[in-house]
Amino acid sequence: MRATKAIIHLENFKHNIKEIRRFTKPGVKMCVPVKADAYGHGSIECAKAALEAGVEFLAVAAVEEGVELREAGIKGRILLFSLASPEEIHDAVKADLTPFVFDEEYIDMFAKEALRQGKKSYPVHIAVDTGMGRIGCYAKDAASLARHIADTGILLHEGTMTHFATSDGKSQADCDYTKKQFEEFKSAIRGIEEAGLSAGICHCANSAATLDLPETHMGMVRPGIIVYGYDADEVNAQYLAKKGTPINLKPVMTLETEVCAIRPFKKGMSVGYGRTWIAEEDTDIALLPIGYGDGFLRRFAQNGIKVAINGKAYPVRGRICMDQCMVDIGKDNKEIQRWDKAVIFGCKEDGALQTADDIAKLTGTISYEITTVLTRRVPREFRS
Repeated sequence: MRATKAIIHLENFKHNIKEIRRFTKPGVKMCVPVKADAYGHGSIECAKAALEAGVEFLAVAAVEEGVELREAGIKGRILLFSLASPEEIHDAVKADLTPFVFDEEYIDMFAKEALRQGKKSYPVHIAVDTGMGRIGCYAKDAASLARHIADTGILLHEGTMTHFATSDGKSQADCDYTKKQFEEFKSAIRGIEEAGLSAGICHCANSAATLDLPETHMGMVRPGIIVYGYDADEVNAQYLAKKGTPINLKPVMTLETEVCAIRPFKKGMSVGYGRTWIAEEDTDIALLPIGYGDGFLRRFAQNGIKVAINGKAYPVRGRICMDQCMVDIGKDNKEIQRWDKAVIFGCKEDGALQTADDIAKLTGTISYEITTVLTRRVPREFRS
């Protein structure tokens, strides 16, 4: 296996699911998203681990992601978060993916295909846009869509969902907006029930709401990034700790590589494209076989990122290349030898001194991006 690799700790993944369950009442279902290759962690193995941990639903964002899971033998329920194109609906139905629907045309397309494939019934969930501005019907239209689903004779209205835009914020404006969305969602549910229909499994709680807004749990929660070991927001983590209900999340991924060469550099020598770093004194430079072609992005070096080698942090110098980066280890460093392990981020037990969250804060992004951008040439090594 290539020295540059992502170690995926499936026991940490299962631990996080168990930890999240502490925040939900018995009977509340859980949906775990494994979209975008499980946020870069490996969708097939994470899907298997989630089901082993008792998760009731998985979720993907693309039809091909769901098909891949089915071809790998995954038997659990799979929700389809995003839209299927007309050309993909055949595969979606064949793979028993449960779509989010929000208009009559889309409902009819699934009904027609389910009938054509000989399904006795086919479940769908109504998506209600309460303020996210993405897919979904308006609350006032939910009841008529539920009636239209019933009238198809083949589709089953299994659930109703919405998605919060600001539940990870703790400003008054953010809290007020989340409350407004939740009230709008409840009005959609009331409309469906007043029409004599069932809203099914109602779900709206993302990571932040799962941890901090128990009133939004309803029939199911959809924790995302927290399943992979990172809080939805640092403010949210501090808030939970202050309330006396901290959550013990464990990072699931460690990204590591190795020192493949050590070269002495004289004062005045430069490193990398554009000569953006010039040695101010004699030093040694360690070469690591990881670059932006692996998902270790160029901008990381501009933000002062460091890597851990034998328990100490060393700065990346110059621009990160497609396949390599250079690290300043200081003059005549006897603690570092060629082929020593270098850890970019991850679990402390793997020698990491920072997490994907730390890199995200340093570079002005979110932990989701740090793990998701890792490319497929970085092998995933699964440990359980």
